[in-house]
Amino acid sequence: MSDYIKKCPDCGSIKLISKKERGEIICRDCGLVIEDKMIDFGQEWREFDSDQAGKRRRTGAPMTVTKFDRGLSTSVGTDSDIYRLGGKSKDKYKRLQKWQQRISTAIERNLKLALAELKRVSSYLKLPASVVEDSSEIYRNAVQRGLVRGRSMESVVAGTLYAACRRHEVPRTLDELATASGIDKKEIGRTYRFITRELGIRILPSNPVDYLPRFSSALKLSAKTQSKAVEILEKAQEEELTSGRGPTGIAAAALYVAALINTEKRTQREVADVAGVTEVTIRNRYKELLKELKLEEELKPTVVVKTEETTETEE
Repeated sequence: MSDYIKKCPDCGSIKLISKKERGEIICRDCGLVIEDKMIDFGQEWREFDSDQAGKRRRTGAPMTVTKFDRGLSTSVGTDSDIYRLGGKSKDKYKRLQKWQQRISTAIERNLKLALAELKRVSSYLKLPASVVEDSSEIYRNAVQRGLVRGRSMESVVAGTLYAACRRHEVPRTLDELATASGIDKKEIGRTYRFITRELGIRILPSNPVDYLPRFSSALKLSAKTQSKAVEILEKAQEEELTSGRGPTGIAAAALYVAALINTEKRTQREVADVAGVTEVTIRNRYKELLKELKLEEELKPTVVVKTEETTETEE
């Protein structure tokens, strides 16, 4: 049924019947034929396995910005088809294949290499397709504006991926991007700020709550502990304890406190390694949360003594 047909133009009824085999839309109340000779955009063949599907389809893959040509290019036959031809015809099609694979402009050459690197880094970080698409679009705009000149392709790719992760609220840290791309995180940060400023991309501050599911899964903590960490972070945001502090550090500290409250003890070293911060950061944020939110009462007495002893020896 067409999306623009909502009701019968004669009686105003919304009880419409779609008969695809006849290409008609009929009003159930008054019997008016609202539309006839409709075009069926569905496939007219059936397929029972992947081989039949490949042979019977007459269209290619959908357009995508993750390819330098947006997925619109075609191929001049396959090698198995070409080798069935005679000598002169085979040489002719081989030359056509070479010319087709050649890229005319410098922008296309840059996009072909950069988007391949972008796919590699995103696969390493296990990013969703929406983030990859958005990052590819940001990189394409940066190339067309000439923003990649004087910068390494890898740093711009990492910067656009970080910007796309921030826009889609997919928590990834600069350290993770640096590990995946092999570029220093300071360089990624500089490129990220430059790209977002020049392209006018508005990025909201990271929410520490977004990091909790991943950290909790890596530490093998229960859902109860994760929920308690969310509650702690919400209280910390109300008290403005999260402003001016790294989101990963405050999220890891909240998870550490929640684990202690629910007697799922994890060491500060374990939490720091998962969050990619230092033990000193975990310790400082931990003390601030206990003091400002008055969480000492919720901790078990034995846990309080043990944590106080460990903090004293660590200092």
